[in-house]
Formats: sequence, C-alpha cells, structure tokens
Amino acid sequence: MSESFINLKEVVLKNNCPECFNNEGLRLTFQQKIVETKFYRSVTSDVSHILECKVCNSIIYPVQWTDAIERVFEYQQKAIQPKKPSKYLKQASWIAILLFALVIIVITVLAIYPIL
Repeated sequence: MSESFINLKEVVLKNNCPECFNNEGLRLTFQQKIVETKFYRSVTSDVSHILECKVCNSIIYPVQWTDAIERVFEYQQKAIQPKKPSKYLKQASWIAILLFALVIIVITVLAIYPIL
C-alpha cells in the first residue's frame, strides 16, 4: 500500500517568515492524500498543509505562526476545493470479483445437478 499526495493549491504569502523575517519566501501548500494498492486507488478526504520558507529552507509549524499568518491560512483553507473522496477498482479487483462469481455459479450448478 502506497500513500501519495496531490497538490491542491500552492499560495505565495507576503507575510514575514518567523525564522528569517523575509517577506518573499513563504509558500503555503495544501495537499490531498491518495492511497493506492494492487486492487484499488482511493482519493481520501484527508487534506494537509505545509508552510515553508524558500529563503531559509525551513518548515514553519503552526506554533510559530503569527496572527497574520493564521488569518491568511484560514482564508486560504476555506478557498480550497478538495477532490471528492472516491475509490477506483483496478483490473486485479475486477478479475477477482469475476473469478469469485464464477466459482459461486459452478458450486450452485453442481449442487443442483450433481455429477453421477
């Protein structure tokens, strides 16, 4: 089972970085989680965010956020539109379902018309 993320939105913030105090490097990225296995691919409802500064190459955690950053974050969080949670069955799933149905049909036919 592998997990990956797709970028929903990346926003350049004009706020000062709490680490280096530069106002041109903050990037807020919203990501949605995708789970993929051999049998299905699932878009989950889990949406995460990352705030990082490209100038000092550091991740800014919510504990370090200023009130201005929190206000911008809340606005941008309301503005994103995540993809609908869904599951897509892969070819291996359809083959397993068909084989299972075939076995059930064979068992039923043999129960009705036993071989003498």
